[in-house]
Amino acid sequence: MAGCPGSIAHSALLHPWVAPLGSVSGQRLWAASFAAALGPQPPARRQLVISHCRHAPYCIVMTVSLRHTLPHSLLAPALFASGLFASALLALAPQPLAARDASQDKVLQASVLTGWTTPEGTRMAALRLDLAPGWKTYWRSPGEAGIPPQFDWSGSSNLRGVRVHWPSPQVFHTNGMQTLGYKDQLILPVELIPLDPSQPVQLDVNVDLGICRDICMPASLTLDAAMDMPGARDPQIVKALSKQPKSGKEAGLASITCAVEPISDGLRLTATMAVQRQSGTETVAIESADRSVWVSEAHVSREGKTLTAVADLVPPSGQPFALDRSGVTVTLISDQGAVEVKGCPGR
Repeated sequence: MAGCPGSIAHSALLHPWVAPLGSVSGQRLWAASFAAALGPQPPARRQLVISHCRHAPYCIVMTVSLRHTLPHSLLAPALFASGLFASALLALAPQPLAARDASQDKVLQASVLTGWTTPEGTRMAALRLDLAPGWKTYWRSPGEAGIPPQFDWSGSSNLRGVRVHWPSPQVFHTNGMQTLGYKDQLILPVELIPLDPSQPVQLDVNVDLGICRDICMPASLTLDAAMDMPGARDPQIVKALSKQPKSGKEAGLASITCAVEPISDGLRLTATMAVQRQSGTETVAIESADRSVWVSEAHVSREGKTLTAVADLVPPSGQPFALDRSGVTVTLISDQGAVEVKGCPGR
């Protein structure tokens, strides 16, 4: 497909996670780069991701600012290699209506559900995100074309730690790119661990996340709430907790093993699971405990009760590395929900 057309309305269907090239008439000029805009992936993989855009290059002028962007020195070679730089120049065309009218306040509302004090002395609360119809946000491991939410809890009082209880995500496919996340609404349970269980927690959290429909935009939230004790069970939080992935034992997983082999810029991991076929399409997400390691979309195949998932793991160094198998998380996602397995021993 050629570069951005005059109206570029249809090209906005591709998610413009973008990196800055400069400014034009007081507006910042952005060029499409999908996950490359924020990745931890090294330059070689950034170029690979950007090259996917050659199937349908697009560009758009956005007046928003991304907090985390690629340095120009890393971005430019990939843009020139993929021909996107020339396409980006056509962003001087008028903005499509969807891009011009979309704003965070119009498509995202957020609040805190204060919840209850658990028997263990923690506080079970939740962040509630209400998205405009058709909009989505992302899971902790969002896929190559998504952005994981980032949380800063440091402004809170009497808070020692936080456990995030992620509901099972949905699988989305857009222009050949797979992402994992939530559509229309996300109630995200968060278990707050107080420094002093006899005293209430004052929650103050900053959240950076991506939200998408025909276009994507970065969103930033600041939420605060006093967690008065003891609180009361909230059916919304209870329902969200029930949507968490099952454990391997609960799903009848008989075994899981992982084979690892070096590749030029990291490792290739092959996870083999003995588990009953799940309903619908089976998708596997593989995560490393080291969040700086970029993980590709897993290729999934099945023979009877044996499911195999293969993914590449690439560290910032772009070299083979020692993998902590105990920190590997394998999540099998289907129409039935998800199955999460932590740790993946060798064969």
